[in-house]
Amino acid sequence: MKKLVSALLASAMLLSLAACGGGEKPSNNGSANNPGSNAGQSTPVAGGDVGDVANDPKVTLVYAEVNPLDTIVGKTASEFKRLVEEKSGGSITIDVRDSGVLGSENDVLDAIIGGDDSIDMSRISAFALTSYGAEKSVLLSLPFTFESRDHWWNFANSDLAAEFLNEPQEIGLPLRGIFYGEEGFRHFFANVPLTDINSMKGLKVRVSNDPIMNGMVESLGGSPTVVSFGELYSALNTGVCAAAEQPIANYKSNAFPEVANNLILDGHTLGAIQCVITDTAWAKLTPAQQAVIMEAGKEVQQFNQNLSQSAEDEVLQQLKDEGCNVVDVPDKGPWQEACSSAPAIKEAIDKQADLYQQILGMK
Repeated sequence: MKKLVSALLASAMLLSLAACGGGEKPSNNGSANNPGSNAGQSTPVAGGDVGDVANDPKVTLVYAEVNPLDTIVGKTASEFKRLVEEKSGGSITIDVRDSGVLGSENDVLDAIIGGDDSIDMSRISAFALTSYGAEKSVLLSLPFTFESRDHWWNFANSDLAAEFLNEPQEIGLPLRGIFYGEEGFRHFFANVPLTDINSMKGLKVRVSNDPIMNGMVESLGGSPTVVSFGELYSALNTGVCAAAEQPIANYKSNAFPEVANNLILDGHTLGAIQCVITDTAWAKLTPAQQAVIMEAGKEVQQFNQNLSQSAEDEVLQQLKDEGCNVVDVPDKGPWQEACSSAPAIKEAIDKQADLYQQILGMK
């Protein structure tokens, strides 16, 4: 009798397990039988709950940064790395290659657009894509478009900015925008004294061969001189060019005061930046990992906004303390008027007048 009861109990247990799936059924969640499936992977949420994304295939993304890590953009890269690695539970590693070891912004863009998959992400100037057909980005490079940092951030945090970030995809470039940021207003510096707008006349000013920058320099009376960023220090030291322009933090971190110790705070263009990722790198990621990248992008954009002003103020004071000849520009009217007369700038505004007015209206 006892044997019969035991047999009946065992049969009942087996039937119960079968009804519940038995705990033995093979999973289709990204298994060898269905490698393309991401079912069962949780999308990361704010607060660091990474869920199953930590178990996704491990990926390393190479991130190119032309400036050192102690700059505003360098610190932004480091924070992005921290956020992504934390939110992904270690399934994504960001390998930041700073100080231009992978080349200039244009070198990097030429490589990745040409199909080089050794670089996955890059921090670029927001208008760097204009040379590759991104027309909207041209508007971000026009001098004296943004009156203040608040004006820029009103744009960068708007729905309109999201359209700008998506432009590479719209025009068929093999990359996509992740986040915007800024590194402060850009100013001219030189190896000769700069006192006012008249000091620009006849100066050989380094440019990156961008039509807007060329037009701006010419409108101020300077002579545009194409020099790669990696050769700029030497060019200033040897007299190949006499002046250039950079945000304050980058000016100091790249040791330009050693060879060009005169800085005039004309603030002609905001140093708007963006981070892009290649389509090839994006395809390496699971949907959950892609969500991590985008969420980290939103958070690092806020980080950059909180950092930039205070970091720039600190660097500017250091420059003054170290004997840099810093000249303020209380009235930028003459500079703005001169730049607005440049044919390339007028043409860019006329071509996208409505869109440009939307940006100006965000003051």
